[in-house]
Amino acid sequence: MCQMSVVMEDNQGENLIMKNVSELKVTPMGVELSQMFERPREIQDASITRIDFLGGKVYLALSKG
Repeated sequence: MCQMSVVMEDNQGENLIMKNVSELKVTPMGVELSQMFERPREIQDASITRIDFLGGKVYLALSKG
C-alpha cells in the first residue's frame, strides 16, 4: 500500500499535517484527509498545490480570501 504524508506550505516552510494518509478528498470546504481506522480530518480553506509522488508528499496551502 502507498500512503502519503500531507504538509501545509507557507512562507515559513512546511508543517506536517498528517502521516499515513490513505485517502484525500477535495470538498467544497477544503480537503478531507483519512487514515485507516481513524476518523477523517477536514482542513478548511485548503487546496492542493502539488504532489510529490516519489517523495510521498501532498502539499497544501490555505486559500487566500
